[in-house]
Amino acid sequence: MRRLTTLDNKIRIVTQTLKDRDSTAVGIWFGVGGRYENSRHKGLAHFMEHMAFKGSQHYSCDEIKQLIEGVGGNLNAFTGEEETCYYAKVPRQHLHQTFDILADISFFPKIAKSDLEKERTVILEEIKMYHDLPQYYVVELLEELLWPHHPLGESLAGTRQAVSAMKTKDLKNFQQRFYVPDNVVIAACGAMDHEDLIKTVAQKLGRLKGCKQDQYVAARRGQHNPSAKFFTKTTEQMHLALGFLAYEINHKDYYVLALLSVILGGNMSSRLFNEVREQRGLAYSIGSSVKSLDDTGMLMIRAGVDNHKIVDALELILKVLRKISREGAGQDELKRAKEYFLGQFLLGLEDTMEHMIWLGGVLISRDQTKTSQDVIFKINAVSLGDIKRVAEEILAPSGLNVSLIGPLDKYRERALAKIVGIV
Repeated sequence: MRRLTTLDNKIRIVTQTLKDRDSTAVGIWFGVGGRYENSRHKGLAHFMEHMAFKGSQHYSCDEIKQLIEGVGGNLNAFTGEEETCYYAKVPRQHLHQTFDILADISFFPKIAKSDLEKERTVILEEIKMYHDLPQYYVVELLEELLWPHHPLGESLAGTRQAVSAMKTKDLKNFQQRFYVPDNVVIAACGAMDHEDLIKTVAQKLGRLKGCKQDQYVAARRGQHNPSAKFFTKTTEQMHLALGFLAYEINHKDYYVLALLSVILGGNMSSRLFNEVREQRGLAYSIGSSVKSLDDTGMLMIRAGVDNHKIVDALELILKVLRKISREGAGQDELKRAKEYFLGQFLLGLEDTMEHMIWLGGVLISRDQTKTSQDVIFKINAVSLGDIKRVAEEILAPSGLNVSLIGPLDKYRERALAKIVGIV
């Protein structure tokens, strides 16, 4: 059963009781992430996430890990562009202690200078690691093209310069501005009693006050010309990413776009997988995905391509995109995409952690509570006409962005630029 309660100080608690489970997953969500930063403080949200685990008002760094892992649970956190989540999955009888730990590290972190210096080194190494992994760095380059001179176009982990300059006062100010009650969702799924959890939350956090004041910088809504960024690096294969500006998370065509992505590259039955890999052997891996935020989004295609076949691969990918924009999808193709999407969605909800991530993510990002039936209805309502209309709108050649990492020479770079349409 799904239940939602809002405390007097505006903290929202949403729960989903799942029968016959021995575990409970709980997450504390804050409506803040990388896009709320400026260039000087880029990476601050991610840094704050790291620092929370270094110790808090009532728990040392070792106790945080031992009290959860010592009962067979696991804990972690992640930072996105618009949200940060601290979460854990534990045997049902340990929910209340686990919540107390998560609440303490996020609302009452220690943020000591000695811990900051150690964690700064860790994050700087993390930044280097991502730059050394072309399959990840190519996405950063793509986002720079999609959102130039904007926080969304900069790495979530931050720049070396910004991370190197951060001080404890920066982290404390950030935490005090954004880790406030009306910017919080607490989500729990699995074996638990809703009213019992409400009492635990109210006892720990009910007296806190504070409202989120800062807003993010709006993202651009359109693009008039294609763009590309090529990064020469000695690699065993070319790492390719294509991206188009797409819909925000509450857009009426959000689920149409999701199904279009499945048809294009969502699985081994998709068009791109069949035509680029199976029929032509031009790539080892290829797939598509959708990223949606409060006021913008992205449809992305990624591929790992043979160094000598990159020109042919890019030409074929764009040919597939033009064809679906021109002709749309087939009835059987759309049916398979719907079944795949809903099958993956419903299978994910069987796990208490995945269910909590979906439940809390929907509430913190969309200010909504949804049931699986809501999603099923919207997916089943998508028509062939919707797919063609959205493909024409999103996959326009003028909106194409291409990033590429690999051992490029001048000949191939000119050929690729010509295909993209920037020369």
